Amino acid sequence: MRKMGLNEIREKYLAYFESKGHMRLSSFPLVPRNDPSILLINAGMTPFKPYFTGAQTPPAPRVTTCQKCIRTPDIERVGKTSRHGTFFEMLGNFSFGDYFKKEAIAFAWEFVTQVLEMPIDRLYASVYLEDDEAYDIWKNDIGLPAERIVRLGKEDNFWEHGTGPCGPSSEIFFDRGADKGCGQPDCKVGCDCDRFVEFWNLVFTQFNREEDGSYTPLEKRNIDTGGGLERFACLMQDVDNLFEVDTIRAILDHVCAIASARYGENQETDIAIRVVTDHIRSTVFMISDGILPSNEGRGYVLRRLLRRAARFGRLLGIEGTFLHKIVDTVVRESGEAYPELIRKRETFQTVIRIEEERFAETIQAGSAVLERLLDETRAAGSDILDGKDAFLLHDTYGFPLDLTREIAEEQGIGIDEAGFADAMRRQKERARAALRAKTASAWEGPDGLDAFGDLPPTIFTGYDRLEEVATVLLLVRTSGDNDDKTIVEEANVGDHVLVVTDRSPFYAEAGGQTGDRGEISGDGTTVTVSDTRKTGAGIYLHEGKIETGKIRQGDEVQLSVDRARRLATARNHTATHLLHKALRIVLGEHVAQAGSAVSPDRLRFDFSHYQPLTPAERSEVERLVNAAILEDLAVETDLMTLDEARQSGAMALFDDKYGDHVRVVRVGGYSRELCGGTHLRSSSQACLFRMLSEGGVASGVRRIEAVTGQAAFDEVRADADILAASLAALKVPAQELPRRIETLLTEHKSLEKKLAEQAVASSVSAADGLVSGAQTCGSFRTVSARVEAPDADTLRRMADHVRDRIGEGVVFLAAATGGKVLFVAMATPDAVRAGVSAGDLVREAARATGGGGGGRPDMAQAGGRDASRLDEVIRETADRIQRALTD
Repeated sequence: MRKMGLNEIREKYLAYFESKGHMRLSSFPLVPRNDPSILLINAGMTPFKPYFTGAQTPPAPRVTTCQKCIRTPDIERVGKTSRHGTFFEMLGNFSFGDYFKKEAIAFAWEFVTQVLEMPIDRLYASVYLEDDEAYDIWKNDIGLPAERIVRLGKEDNFWEHGTGPCGPSSEIFFDRGADKGCGQPDCKVGCDCDRFVEFWNLVFTQFNREEDGSYTPLEKRNIDTGGGLERFACLMQDVDNLFEVDTIRAILDHVCAIASARYGENQETDIAIRVVTDHIRSTVFMISDGILPSNEGRGYVLRRLLRRAARFGRLLGIEGTFLHKIVDTVVRESGEAYPELIRKRETFQTVIRIEEERFAETIQAGSAVLERLLDETRAAGSDILDGKDAFLLHDTYGFPLDLTREIAEEQGIGIDEAGFADAMRRQKERARAALRAKTASAWEGPDGLDAFGDLPPTIFTGYDRLEEVATVLLLVRTSGDNDDKTIVEEANVGDHVLVVTDRSPFYAEAGGQTGDRGEISGDGTTVTVSDTRKTGAGIYLHEGKIETGKIRQGDEVQLSVDRARRLATARNHTATHLLHKALRIVLGEHVAQAGSAVSPDRLRFDFSHYQPLTPAERSEVERLVNAAILEDLAVETDLMTLDEARQSGAMALFDDKYGDHVRVVRVGGYSRELCGGTHLRSSSQACLFRMLSEGGVASGVRRIEAVTGQAAFDEVRADADILAASLAALKVPAQELPRRIETLLTEHKSLEKKLAEQAVASSVSAADGLVSGAQTCGSFRTVSARVEAPDADTLRRMADHVRDRIGEGVVFLAAATGGKVLFVAMATPDAVRAGVSAGDLVREAARATGGGGGGRPDMAQAGGRDASRLDEVIRETADRIQRALTD
């Protein structure tokens, strides 16, 4: 058979199934949509689960894809064997109630024998032992000899996962030859050796597994096939493992070039090379789908892969950052199939380089913590480091377990691996729980009001109007702080209440947008509404206080939203959409919303990014948002299905749950997002956008706070007032202000330098006085004194000066400054040999004054807090020096 590259195989597969009436879909992102059960897409069929279950309608009855996948349960084995990898591509063709076994098997056979031209005499098939239909198709329709069709049990050829759709499967195997086998006479399909390689699994979803374990036939039968692209390539290129496949070998060779290493000559070196090769592929594809390094969820997986690769790079002897240099090779090998890799090349390099630099800092910080923990372990009389401590290093400091293990073993200490695994398990459970967490109403749950009877969801009319006539369906009297709630028929003036109506123009807090305020009025009744929330069932709760009259269930009332407050909120909400788009333009497509808060006063927007914005980036983002405001773009809303919204290119938080139909808010042709909030009619109503701050809130997450409208004008006015005051104080025109400030700073630095020089001269003069007053102790001279020194550096310089002028001897100086006590001690070589330790001297002095520190025998510094004992400590230290030199 003809040798084919991995990229060629992928294209031939997709083109073949297109010719058979399948819709070719691009790979779905690695981030699952609406599936909290997994962190990352790990199989070709995973994105299609809603179609198989009937929850959603597929875009076509026949679909084919090559899906990016990440699997990390075996991450510790990656590199140790050549079979394991974290990133792979899964070829698949799917039928949703269209064709079934006969066509699926025929398609597969035609592709492998006619398109790939695999030798027929080296192909085998397995079927479920009870699946006579599949067996007959292989034997009678395809013509595969009976001796090359193997019946296997449920464990091998029946796909099911709990209850729900399931069915038998058929796998296709390739015989790589007897020389690849185990040599046993009974070696055959199903043997664990490397001879018979399964490379394509055809799943026939025809049953539904019930709660009682029984199987009922599905009304619509489906086909789900999966074949690892890398495994196809291994066979077509006649290589032993995925690391020898052309595109992956190119990356591996780049790693070898950087490390000046040869692959295949040393087992430990090969392991490290494979780890780096695999992990850099996973890293690039994860970042391309918007994942950034962090300490939880997907970001934690990415960080672990990156740092593990960096760790093994160090074992290869690679100095400094290097992973970002391999990005070009990954992009070159996969960019044709995934063009987004080419567009985001610089983003990959920057994110990876920054994470490598942070990891280097982590190693430095973690090493100190590890040494302390090992000391504590020995002090406790143990030779096993607690698993919780090892996990602390791993989770908090990013310190790899294998590095902890290696350093500990060098000192004769083992690791409580079971305790570490338990802590890791708990962390994963917390991460998954956080991923599944849904926003719950404050009015539901055991401590809230969780029984609204059969009340229907409130009809929200606030997109189009700010006033509405409605009927009161329920009244709840509260204590004001909402701790005590009682359903009542009637409430009177002064009562704090929750009012439920059949319809409402009030927006209930959701999606980061604050709830509306306003007024409910009726026949002599006025209720001031201070907030609006809703339950998980969509029932709106108007929180307020009765100012006049009384209100009853069944009353017809007028609901009026605070117009000015709603408009101010809408300004900020529409501005978040403009901001999101501007950030993606300036920083890159990896930027994704990570949270937001919209109120009348200001907006807060959290987004994924790996470093602070530069002043130029901040300025450009602000300019783009204001340019969109000035364009007076129409703000329009479309109601469509979720699939239609995705196909339209609308941005969304795809971890969020959406209904069958969603609102897509368009701001001209500039921005398009899924959003259920309230917005302006045109962008110009925002008036002005002003960024207040930008900073980090978590690893890989930045936050911008900004204002619009009158608040933005107020910020501009305040800045103008500050500028005017500065100009008046400096008596310069505005255009001269930067130059004047620069001149003042230069003069200030010059004065600081002169003062520092004077301080040095003064300290040298004081040190000369100490030299002349040095005490003699045998052949040594000693100085123990309290001096004036503004900081530790000055104190050290004074001690250096004295030591250099007394010959052989010891110097101990102390100073009290800024509420602190500073110590420095120095001992010449002969003094050290005589028994003096500078580290011991300052350690004892610091302990006596409520501090700590230490250092080498010849030089040490420390600090304390209690200056009242300073003179006493100096005398005691002088005596200690005398005894050490005369003993």
